[in-house]
Amino acid sequence: MEKKGYRYLNLVTAVFVTCLITSNIIAVKIIDVLGVVVPAAVVIFPLSYLFGDVLTEVYGYARSRQVIWIGFGCNALAALAIWIGGRLPSAVFWDGQTAYSRILGSTQRLLLASFSAYLAGEFLNSLVLARLKIATRGRWLWTRTITSTLVGQGADSLIFIAIAFAGSMSAANLARVVIAQWLVKSAYETVATPATYAIVRFLKKTEREDYYDYQTDFNPFRLKG
Repeated sequence: MEKKGYRYLNLVTAVFVTCLITSNIIAVKIIDVLGVVVPAAVVIFPLSYLFGDVLTEVYGYARSRQVIWIGFGCNALAALAIWIGGRLPSAVFWDGQTAYSRILGSTQRLLLASFSAYLAGEFLNSLVLARLKIATRGRWLWTRTITSTLVGQGADSLIFIAIAFAGSMSAANLARVVIAQWLVKSAYETVATPATYAIVRFLKKTEREDYYDYQTDFNPFRLKG
């Protein structure tokens, strides 16, 4: 893969990682929107898929793969820092330890669910989009973004809910929660399709890049291009 400098790649990476870390922090709150019960992370997590689409569409799967692993590493670092902060001795005048632990003290099971779902969902999203770009010869961007989101968000929702809550609720309730999250997140990005078009159009023109993954190695564990 040709090495070249990009003006906005670092910015897109930063927004992607910020969406990921923020969503994991606020996911602890469960919200009820018109009868649909979902984690508060739905307000921002779908944006990580939007920018994942942008990364793959403009810069290619290999660079998107690098950013996905950067996001994973940054999220793991944030989780470690929060865990250490929760176990350091509190000042005698500070009475917020219980609240800190309740809000930020994710269990190992939830972290495993979050990390597993993230990797599977993001890589499937990027893979499907890259393959469809070749199949469609770069036409019909909306079909690529929506299809890749349906696949990626579906895997993300299924894996997270299954690992995090299996055994704590019935199979029927698990299925309802998975479907609700999947539909809400997918609808979110579908509505945001015009924004995706605008960002992609701007970046392709500015970066002078429109990458096609004809000879790309799609192994998710290969960090080099």
